[in-house]
Amino acid sequence: MADREFQTGGSVSLFERFDKADVKALIEEFPLAWVSGGPAATLDASLLPLVGVYDADGRLVELIGHMMRSNPLHATLEQDPHGTILFNGPGAYVGPEHAGRRDWAPTWNYAQLKIRAEIGFDDALTEASLQILIDAMEAGRAAPWSIDELGARYRSMLGHIIGFRAIVTSLSGKFKLGQDESGETLHNILDGLPDADTVAWMRRFNQGR
Repeated sequence: MADREFQTGGSVSLFERFDKADVKALIEEFPLAWVSGGPAATLDASLLPLVGVYDADGRLVELIGHMMRSNPLHATLEQDPHGTILFNGPGAYVGPEHAGRRDWAPTWNYAQLKIRAEIGFDDALTEASLQILIDAMEAGRAAPWSIDELGARYRSMLGHIIGFRAIVTSLSGKFKLGQDESGETLHNILDGLPDADTVAWMRRFNQGR
């Protein structure tokens, strides 16, 4: 957890300590993100699946996606390419029964990423963006699906969407996953919480405890 290259200024809080591998893992495991743009009063936003692109050091540098041309967000981001992308990772309510303590206040454990990006649309990227997403989502399946299986429908659908590249300009995150709990309470939660995704990420952020 020592890598804080995305954090700037002052001391970094306990829940904001994460590394490049955590960013990559969260995006790969929870690829559906809110993509938003425009002034606050007239904000446009859509849930879109995204695939990360990383440099040689494993640092997230851009995100690849696509959207319907008719989506209002398309016009908004063409006018102003500055966007905000929000990834919501694992999350679960943690109650006193999970902590094994009645004198313990309920809480919610979660992980999130907030990414500022310059979002650019590119007709030439549309087909590649589809293939990148399909490859990522179908990887490891017993019988991976191929876009060729759409047949003639593919070309008719293609004209309705457009690919985009979101160049990362800043990134912040919060991983509230039990790092502040005592060892006994932490292990009670790990043993008692039924949400497998949240438990797995709690273990990731509490290794050696």
